Amino acid sequence: MKPSHTIRPVFDDPNLVSAAGLVPALRLAESAGFHDLLGGLSVPAANAGAKAASVVGGMLAGADSIDDLDLLRHGGMVRLFGGVRAPSTLGTFLRSFTHGHVQQLDKIGAGLLTGLATRVPKPLAGSDQIAFVDVDDTVREVHGYGKQGAAFGYTGHRGLNLQLATISTPTAAPVIARARLRAGNTASATGAGRLLARPSRLPGLLV
Repeated sequence: MKPSHTIRPVFDDPNLVSAAGLVPALRLAESAGFHDLLGGLSVPAANAGAKAASVVGGMLAGADSIDDLDLLRHGGMVRLFGGVRAPSTLGTFLRSFTHGHVQQLDKIGAGLLTGLATRVPKPLAGSDQIAFVDVDDTVREVHGYGKQGAAFGYTGHRGLNLQLATISTPTAAPVIARARLRAGNTASATGAGRLLARPSRLPGLLV
């Protein structure tokens, strides 16, 4: 038996929802102040907060490229979410970011983690007693010469270097508290001091 190559599945039912789990996830984020925090984003674009939320929602649903963000507009998704933008619009929006805007997103992420910690305390249980901070990097391989910042690093592959600061406790698994995207050939420890020196908004934590 061989699969037919003439039949292509199409998700065109207006009531079909491919990522219903986004509903509770984004409602939790909203209750933790996500949309209020996005109001501080100064990107020179109309409805910057709604566009940023669309990108985050698409990533949560599995999108790993601009074109993939169109999954938010399939089937009945538009009946569950308002303010969803087309991938081309979101691509233009992301290309308008400067380093300062990325720093604003970092602050928004810290604020969101603080809000989530007050509503879902288990991920950071015990952090008021003792917490362990680990700073390390990971290199994500990319393809194509147009990738800004991509370079050959210690892995031997062309990629981007992501520096992460994670927080864990004796009773909680690691949670990403800070993340910084760097050129692929950046040394692992470069910038770790600056990353740790930035104050956290998490109660009881210094990072």
